[in-house]
Amino acid sequence: MEVTKAELDRIAALDPKLKSYATVMADSAMAKAKQAEVEIGRGEVKGPLHGVPIAVKDLCWTTNAPTAAGMTIHKDYMPSEDATVVKRLSDAGAIILGKLQLTESAYADHHPNVTPPRNPWNADAWPGASSSGSGVATAAGLCYGSLGSDTGGSIRFPSAANGVTGLKPTWGRVSRYGVFELAASLDHIGPMARSAADCGAILGIIAGEDPKDTTTLPGGPSDYLGGLNDGIRGLRIGYDPVWAETAVDEQTVVVVKAARETLASLGATIVEIKAPASTVVLADWIPNCAIETAVAHEQTYPSRKSEYGPALSGLIETGRALNALDYQKILLRRAEFKGAVAHMFQSIDLLLVPAQSFAAPSLAEMAMLGQSNDMISRLLRFTCPFDSSGNPTITMPGGFTALGLPIGFQLVGPHLSEALLVRAGAAFQSATDWNRRHPVLN
Repeated sequence: MEVTKAELDRIAALDPKLKSYATVMADSAMAKAKQAEVEIGRGEVKGPLHGVPIAVKDLCWTTNAPTAAGMTIHKDYMPSEDATVVKRLSDAGAIILGKLQLTESAYADHHPNVTPPRNPWNADAWPGASSSGSGVATAAGLCYGSLGSDTGGSIRFPSAANGVTGLKPTWGRVSRYGVFELAASLDHIGPMARSAADCGAILGIIAGEDPKDTTTLPGGPSDYLGGLNDGIRGLRIGYDPVWAETAVDEQTVVVVKAARETLASLGATIVEIKAPASTVVLADWIPNCAIETAVAHEQTYPSRKSEYGPALSGLIETGRALNALDYQKILLRRAEFKGAVAHMFQSIDLLLVPAQSFAAPSLAEMAMLGQSNDMISRLLRFTCPFDSSGNPTITMPGGFTALGLPIGFQLVGPHLSEALLVRAGAAFQSATDWNRRHPVLN
């Protein structure tokens, strides 16, 4: 109860500036904390999240708080049941502090009526894309961990921007039941926290088959914490220097190369490879996302078009204009890329890549994003291909810019290799302190 009250007090003191929470659930959080304290006092410990204050992205249905999905249309929507991930967290004894702010329907921009979260390292820096509230709150210590979603990079961008760790699971590893869709076949739900181990603890609760979501993969969750102390000696980590370094800013290249050296020093074998060409699947991501988003919003768009912000509306219009032949070609190219990635992992265990091509962009730079197709491609270059292929990734801080802003990198694994990603992430974080550096807030 004391730690939950301390978190709520911290939210009250800091979040009026940071704007990371859409809704704070103080009463239910304190009630849950009291219940957890009684249970733990009786020795009835439910697991590593029992009594731990966390928060969830405001895409996830909650019966005791509205779920707006960053949209004015849904600002008063009260679901009749919890999302599967929320129910699993609650059943595991986690204390949900509230719902975290996001871009409109988890796409690129916040609705014009929503005040975007502010990066706790620098208010003029980009806080990441749709899971911005999750990244900001986790970095600022306004929760011990959070849930985000990733359709084109929205766990990885805010993790990199805010200096936290984000785990995008294999598509289908975590139930999407009760989570507002952006693009069903691209959406991934996953944890964001201050360490790989914490991400593994959260994933161990939310992962697993769900009869309410038949796209979930069969079987229960793995033990994502069991190999934390096993190290990575002998692990084969692929690195494509052409892909990872060409048209990537120098500060990012320095961080990725340093991560490569650290991983090698821990016993991993760095294998130079040529990664599958992703240019086409990168270009296909927007129309693929657009048509699925149009389907997700069919009940309210175009009938309530005037209530949509320009970025989301533009995406839906793109999807509605796509013809069937072009869409089928996208699906075929996507299947080819997914197969090529699977074949790549026959010769390596993990792949090392940047989180994005440019480090710590400013809000002013990101405001110009829609005016440059090249900048959009550079932003999505290392993220959306692995949404299209469904591969799991872990994003971790690996350094800072000259202005003191975090820079992240990714490890990518074959399908269902989350335990290996957590293990590799924990090994890296045992040898570095980037994830233990926090913004100064007052």
